[in-house]
Amino acid sequence: MTKLIIFNKPYRVLSQFTDDTDRATLAHYIKIPDVYPAGRLDYDSEGLLLLTNNGSLQSRISHPKYKFRKTYWIQVEGQANEQHCHELLSGVQLKDGLARALSCRIVAEPKLWRRSPPIRVRKDIPESWIELTIGEGKNRQVRRMSAAVGLPTLRLIRKSIGPWQLNGLRPGQFRSETMDADYAR
Repeated sequence: MTKLIIFNKPYRVLSQFTDDTDRATLAHYIKIPDVYPAGRLDYDSEGLLLLTNNGSLQSRISHPKYKFRKTYWIQVEGQANEQHCHELLSGVQLKDGLARALSCRIVAEPKLWRRSPPIRVRKDIPESWIELTIGEGKNRQVRRMSAAVGLPTLRLIRKSIGPWQLNGLRPGQFRSETMDADYAR
């Protein structure tokens, strides 16, 4: 039976089950044996992380050739505008190649949980939110993309991967689904 764990990874939690330096890991939250992350989410990012016991499904979710779209809410330093979205949609050059958003829009601050510790606040510099969808997953890609258009990331939350969404999960909470073996192939 294929298990899929839909987990809301808190800020400052590693996307793995062990760590040599005593940082918080998935093991602090998930006690289900034989499930592994399908992709990663940075230590300082929050939101949706999928885990499964099925290697084929794990590969399908995490490998760029399967084109699972990943959507993020990004709180940025500065006032985002349509030109920023245009640049992100056209593609920005990163050290490891061109990175292009599949969709980008400026959004109102989403209704979210408080982050601990909170983000830094600078009275003289505005903050804004962008919803960004990508189809790949280079290391720290979304943060590097927003920085490339002059909008450093303050907070990054993955809200969905393909058809899976957070749907009200609080940080550290998860729900488990069983999947049809055909879908997992």
